[in-house]
Amino acid sequence: MIEAFLETAAPRGANVVLALEIAMELGLLIGARLARKGHFRQHAWCQSVIVLLNLAVVAVMMIPSFRVHVLPRVPAKLGKAYYALATTHGAFGTVTELAGLYILLSAGTGVLPEKLRITKYKVWMRSILALWWVVLLLGMATYTRWYVPHLFRK
Repeated sequence: MIEAFLETAAPRGANVVLALEIAMELGLLIGARLARKGHFRQHAWCQSVIVLLNLAVVAVMMIPSFRVHVLPRVPAKLGKAYYALATTHGAFGTVTELAGLYILLSAGTGVLPEKLRITKYKVWMRSILALWWVVLLLGMATYTRWYVPHLFRK
């Protein structure tokens, strides 16, 4: 374990994930700005890359960590912040990632039938961006609870 990032006891992988998630959130804001300026093709590429990159980070890093450290203790230990934060982050993160993938498939491809496609893009995209912020903040809270030992005890 290293303590270089924010003076924590986090392993290098957790630090990389946190930095990537913050960078992706900033990227989503840049993508939203591109849409506001009418650069819809660049907006679509930016947001799509971020949603797919996040899917990879979740699959490679977050799901395995959740399965080892949290899932075996759910629901018995949900009363403890250590598990409650991680479970809430995971639940909101799952919904947000699936919604992001839905938008990507609906707006960016012809894969979905016409009946399942989005018609009010702004509402969907703004809602998902807001949810992504909630997930990032929950992730930061989880990181802090898990890896900042001088603030909490397990």
